[in-house]
Amino acid sequence: MRTISFSLNRFLALLCLLNLLFFISYAQYPGQYTVQSKMPVTIPVKAYSFELHDVKLLDGPFKENMKRNGQWLLSISNNRLLHSWRVNAGIITNATAFGGWEKLDVELRGHTLGHVLSGLALMYETTGISSYREKADSLVTALAECQNVLNQNGYLSAFPQYFIDRCIAGQPVWAPWYTLHKVMAGLLDVYLTTNNPVALEIVNKMSYWAYDKLKVLNSNQLSVMKRIEFGGMSEVCYNLYSITGDARQKDLAGMFYDEAVMDPLARQEDKLEKLHANTQIPKMIGAARGFELTGETKQNTIATFFWNTVQEHHTFANGGNSDVELFFGADKLSEHLSPQTTETCNTYNMLKLTRHLFTWTADAKYADYYEQALYNHILASQDPTTGMVSYFMPSKPGLFKVYSTPDNSFWCCVGTGFENHAKYNEAIYYHDDKGIYVNLFIPSELNWKARGVKIIQKTSFPEEPVTHLEIQTPREIEMPVYLRYPKWTSATATVKINGKKVSVSHKPGSYITLNRKWKNGDKIEVTYPMALRMIPTNDNVHKVAFAYGPVLLAGQMGTVGLQNPAPYANDQNDFNNYNVPSDVVSTLMTKGSAITSWLKPSEGQALEFKTIGVAAHEITMIPFYKLHGERYVLYWDLQ
Repeated sequence: MRTISFSLNRFLALLCLLNLLFFISYAQYPGQYTVQSKMPVTIPVKAYSFELHDVKLLDGPFKENMKRNGQWLLSISNNRLLHSWRVNAGIITNATAFGGWEKLDVELRGHTLGHVLSGLALMYETTGISSYREKADSLVTALAECQNVLNQNGYLSAFPQYFIDRCIAGQPVWAPWYTLHKVMAGLLDVYLTTNNPVALEIVNKMSYWAYDKLKVLNSNQLSVMKRIEFGGMSEVCYNLYSITGDARQKDLAGMFYDEAVMDPLARQEDKLEKLHANTQIPKMIGAARGFELTGETKQNTIATFFWNTVQEHHTFANGGNSDVELFFGADKLSEHLSPQTTETCNTYNMLKLTRHLFTWTADAKYADYYEQALYNHILASQDPTTGMVSYFMPSKPGLFKVYSTPDNSFWCCVGTGFENHAKYNEAIYYHDDKGIYVNLFIPSELNWKARGVKIIQKTSFPEEPVTHLEIQTPREIEMPVYLRYPKWTSATATVKINGKKVSVSHKPGSYITLNRKWKNGDKIEVTYPMALRMIPTNDNVHKVAFAYGPVLLAGQMGTVGLQNPAPYANDQNDFNNYNVPSDVVSTLMTKGSAITSWLKPSEGQALEFKTIGVAAHEITMIPFYKLHGERYVLYWDLQ
């Protein structure tokens, strides 16, 4: 019997190991899909993502944004989206092209369809509603027809192949590889969420065409080509390689390694000044993915150093970065408070990179940043009236958010917006082989099928500093729950289990570990004290933003001069030079006094504050994510 028991134990241990390897094989691509991978992750992983369908959003602002996003996605005409693709393939079409960046004479045409595919895939995975899958499948079928009719060795696009030739030759052209990346990523997302084999077949053919196109180029020719923005081509090729195991796709990913930008980062040198910001961030996501699949430490250094550099030296209070779409010199935020700060696409990509780095380390600093950018940029970027989204978040005092239009914008940030507001559930929870990380305090329900455990989180956070978690389990289970202890917490957190207070010895910026045997119905209540705080620019302590706990506050400056069609725009720059009324106040005469002496909570209004005696008139400050359709001030001069 001892021999049989030992063999059984060895078998069970091997089974657990294989199960863990399976988790590793899919959990990092891109963290929310189950897919049998031929090329598993080769690095140690400390935290695994849950699949989107395992985390259900409950009522709250995130779910409301998600619903508006889904309605917009379903309302978009497939025939209009496909018009430029069919025109390029020579297929008869009686539709009309969308406006803005999707016009037939715009070289970036076609990028939106890729984002729509990803958005539909994410919405289907998040909600299970079949209409998202059906719409995506219809688009995939149409793209397969375009690819077959083109009959160019797998090439597929809304523009002719000579755009790629111009890119290779170093001739002016607007980012053809960028657009191809979007549709390749969208097709792959559809395959992973709906198991549509046609989607995978199309994207594989595209990758083989690209490999054959580029394999004959020498390093100098590739370097010339990579001067033009190419999006996340390395990332999507690594993702394909992880699924198929085809070395051509891995080699293709390597062809998009940009030595000019990434080698200095490998040496831990900040050479980002004057570089187009969102051209660079997807390269770092590709490096992160490459590190996971190859174990090449250089790629780890690149991704990690870049993230640290951007977060510590280039990031505004809302979690975004860049001015006029460019990185500027390190620690010069106060010099760049303009109409064109914090492009939303940049934050979309920074959050993707952040998720990779968190899974490697389970370091709370990544979750802290994720929360900062999620609430103060992504959540803030959607218009609650129409569901339209913002490109820039102006930091010049007295300006306002500018939103897209339903038919005549289709900027890059419209595309990433389709994804941003479909996957709010991606980073609320993670797990290791023992327990669950609770990273975000968003009303939600987690179903960890592998352990037979559910967690229901109910909260009105951040309007209240408390969140409630209920454990549901059919049997008693020993499991740690790791509660993020936010860096912004102003006093010791309070934790109660089933109404009884437990001691907290951890510090903000870490995790509170609750390790015990949980019974069905056990309840956790955790309170993180919030306080008003100042966020000075990193080069001028007298130029500051204000926050309450995690929430960036904006000073309301009214609607003077905002007439229709503002703040909706066909071009994201339409209102950059809009006049600012003379009565907009951005200087506060605080004389060095404590913030709580002159900024007071409004009675009966959560997260609303009013100034007292420091300006020509009282100023009301509310969360930036709640401010829409009016002027605002984010950064203030203190005197």
